[in-house]
Amino acid sequence: MKALVMNCSPVKNGATAEIVNIVSKCLMERYETRSVCIDDFKFHFCKGCRTCHRTAKCVLNDDIEKIIENYEWADIIISVSPSYWADIPGQFKAFIDRCTPWCNTHEPHAAFSSGKRGYVVALRTGTSMRECKRIFESIEHFYGHMEIECCDRLGLCSVEYKEAVEQRKDEIIEFCNKIQQTYGLYESLQEHRGKNDE
Repeated sequence: MKALVMNCSPVKNGATAEIVNIVSKCLMERYETRSVCIDDFKFHFCKGCRTCHRTAKCVLNDDIEKIIENYEWADIIISVSPSYWADIPGQFKAFIDRCTPWCNTHEPHAAFSSGKRGYVVALRTGTSMRECKRIFESIEHFYGHMEIECCDRLGLCSVEYKEAVEQRKDEIIEFCNKIQQTYGLYESLQEHRGKNDE
């Protein structure tokens, strides 16, 4: 199985990146794992031309396809996002906007292969979980339109700098263990169904 850990922040060495590192190391024990940062890619904003509603393809030619290749490669997707003004960072929102060719609300549309499972880790500097919930909603809304099954979420408050992540490491590892246990059960169920279909 393959896991993609997505750093939704443009900061490659901050608290979000530190969480991505912990998640990646945990999942590497069981899965082939890739971690990427939204800032690794260069792409334009959606033009709102709606050409993709007719063609299932974007008129712009940039790194969006490279990001999509990572999503298509993965069986499990873990999006790790900080709060920027109570929501996901603008760079990640711009990526979501460019995913309209894959959105299931219009025909024709492009599509990922089926069976992908999505998870979210949200972090914020304040003490209230409210902003984390907003991030969950934004990313899970995106997952839904990409037909990625929403499976679980972890909210981390009072995390501003990477040094604060160390104090939350056990929570993050426990979340990763839940992903592995849940996906292990899912794999067993799929194998069982496959045998019954033979």
